[in-house]
Amino acid sequence: MINWKEIAKLHAIQKLEKIIGNWFGVEFFFTDDHLNVQGNILNKGYDFHNDFAKIQLNLDFGKQYLKQDIEKAFQELQSGNNDKDQLKKAMYYDSFFSGIRGIAAPIIIQGELKGAVLAAPYVPSSFSVDEADAVVKRLVECGAKHEDAKIALEGLARLTLEDKNRLAELIELVAEEVATFHLEITVREERILELNNELGSKYRFHNLIGKSKKMQVLYHLLEKIQKSESTVLIQGDNGTGKELVAKAIHYQSPRKDRVFVAQNCSAFNDNLLDSELFGHVKGAFTGAIKDKKGLFETANGGTLFLDEVGDTSMAMQVKLLRVLQEGTFLPVGATQPRKVDVRVITATNRPLREMIEKGEFREDLYYRINVINVALPPLRERHEDVALLSEYFLEQRCGELGTPTKSLSKRTLEKMLNYSWPGNVRELENEIERLVVLAEGERVIMPELLSARITDGEKGLFSPPGGIHSTQGTLKKALQELEIVMIREGLERCDFNKSRLAKELGISRAGLIMKVDKYGLDKKKLAS
Repeated sequence: MINWKEIAKLHAIQKLEKIIGNWFGVEFFFTDDHLNVQGNILNKGYDFHNDFAKIQLNLDFGKQYLKQDIEKAFQELQSGNNDKDQLKKAMYYDSFFSGIRGIAAPIIIQGELKGAVLAAPYVPSSFSVDEADAVVKRLVECGAKHEDAKIALEGLARLTLEDKNRLAELIELVAEEVATFHLEITVREERILELNNELGSKYRFHNLIGKSKKMQVLYHLLEKIQKSESTVLIQGDNGTGKELVAKAIHYQSPRKDRVFVAQNCSAFNDNLLDSELFGHVKGAFTGAIKDKKGLFETANGGTLFLDEVGDTSMAMQVKLLRVLQEGTFLPVGATQPRKVDVRVITATNRPLREMIEKGEFREDLYYRINVINVALPPLRERHEDVALLSEYFLEQRCGELGTPTKSLSKRTLEKMLNYSWPGNVRELENEIERLVVLAEGERVIMPELLSARITDGEKGLFSPPGGIHSTQGTLKKALQELEIVMIREGLERCDFNKSRLAKELGISRAGLIMKVDKYGLDKKKLAS
């Protein structure tokens, strides 16, 4: 439904109404698709541009006469706008008072006639004395005083064909302005509703599930930075919810009404990532058949989340540094830089400081993206949240399936609490989904349904080679040994399907390949 009150307040509409009234001496108003008059013409104290309209509306049945005029105008629009080429053309109509004319332009929204803009009354330049006498006579019959009717008619604008064409163009312009404004308002309202739905669920800070002390510290930090425009670096293991935190930051920031765009930097090679982030121009490379906007340009005014920023090459890091420092970038194949206003949030699970020392990550970029650092704790460091998260995921999954909410038995929960959850929250969520499916009609989930890695985890399935739980040496070395065992056994279990194992472990495929190469766990080396 068109918001007519907002339309009437538009500066452009008010300006056009004044111009049309002053230039042509006609009244300017709207009607909706139910033929109800919209606009200021019926308001008390309205300043009329001609006496004829004023006298007509002050007659006992003046408003009914106007309603009949609107019906005629709509009939003309409906019969004359069947041709798509003529869809937005203004039409002329006769008034209740024969000889008095008006012009109506259709308001077309999504191909449908939703209202009209009307300009009336006027008479053609060829208007005769006899026609004038007939109109005065009819006005008097309808209740007007003879002298008032005569003066009103004499004051009516006499429009030439050129005048009528200009007036038609102006009210067509008004009709287009109304349609455009309505569509913009509709898009804005849909966007606000979408944002409210997101803000009302999982993107509020307090809806980041967790009651542990480490999560409370995280919430406090997020509340502090919610009005900031600074770049943010989110660090944490895979599966800890880095993108969820990035969205929470965006939707609580001054940019919350603008777009949020996310990109995993490890999902593309360097050339493809370059095109994805910065776009390209037609002919930049084979297959570039047209210009393409990059994500920086798409996110202009909003927020761009770059996940796995630690996986970017040194060349890409230079380009990222430039756009962060100067707000400019160069699309692939372009010669002129483009400017954007984007807030950048980055995330990684890699040790950037160690990478800087090894020359694998630019120190200047590190300080540029790390203005505010958000460290996400892994699930193994907040076991008190396992029960809370499990309950949340159970309610969510059962709600999606339309089944009664299930619960975990005490022994099931104990086994889950004893597990280290290397895949973090993502692994827990997937396990709960699996349990809901396997439990079928059972209301209580028993430990027998748990994945083998969870039940066997208590027996040291992921312990170092030889089954020895060594407490000597550095923690880094112990974790490395654990990582080797998990990847080696996982490769054998998944028949060396790296995509499947990467998903199971909660890491990127590129990250898994790097680790396989690092530890010499590829198929050929294992076979030798």
